Amino acid sequence: MKIHTVIVTVLALAASVACKSQYELLLNSNDADAKYEAAFNYFNQGKFARSAALFESLSVLTNGTERDDTVRYYWGLSNYKFKDYYTAETNFEKFIEDYPRSPFTSDARFLRIDCLYRQTLRYELDPAPTYKAISTISEYILEFPETTHMQECKDMLDELNARLDKKAYEAAKLYYKMEDYQASRVAFRNVLKDDADNIYREDILYYIAMSSYKYASMSIPSKQRERYLVFVDDYLNFVGELPDSHYRKELDALYAKVQKKQ
Repeated sequence: MKIHTVIVTVLALAASVACKSQYELLLNSNDADAKYEAAFNYFNQGKFARSAALFESLSVLTNGTERDDTVRYYWGLSNYKFKDYYTAETNFEKFIEDYPRSPFTSDARFLRIDCLYRQTLRYELDPAPTYKAISTISEYILEFPETTHMQECKDMLDELNARLDKKAYEAAKLYYKMEDYQASRVAFRNVLKDDADNIYREDILYYIAMSSYKYASMSIPSKQRERYLVFVDDYLNFVGELPDSHYRKELDALYAKVQKKQ
């Protein structure tokens, strides 16, 4: 039984080495036809790392030939399928530049956008990739208004813009958490100044009012009257815009308390 196990193991290792050697021979081969066929075989089997490496190697051999756009496109697509979105995006960007009229170009344009979208980071981190993706998607929508990917693009834009809205909102909220209410009110107002349609608008208006109330309540008596008037303005602005808000009851109670002080 043990001898049988050893034999099976040896045969399996031998087969693995032979397979690996065949792949490495193809990778270093100048036989474009064999490499082309093998690259597609690996791609169709879902072995995208190997197909990407073969298509990359093959692109040197097919440069300037009628196969070149196919090879270049599937090189990018292999990287995309392998979830190497950074490399795939670079592949597709260069492909679009070199082959603007290829039958693969339309798909390459959208896949490049999808790569940029997938490279974006959590809202807490550097927003630069998010801004780049938003810009590229917006340009694509303007250039191709009839695209079949329109809804996907709009969904991406909604998510990316929501991410930026959350980043701005959370940054302003830090001042509130630190109990720096004067800075908090300024920060929240600046968020709405930069983006009046921020999806957290209701919460922002609430925190503006709460910041002005708390800043006034913590002030010395001689400053409280004028600072409570700022809260009154913020309160009236809030209830005028959001009369049915779930924050209404809390703010109404504070407003009644301030009225008694006046």
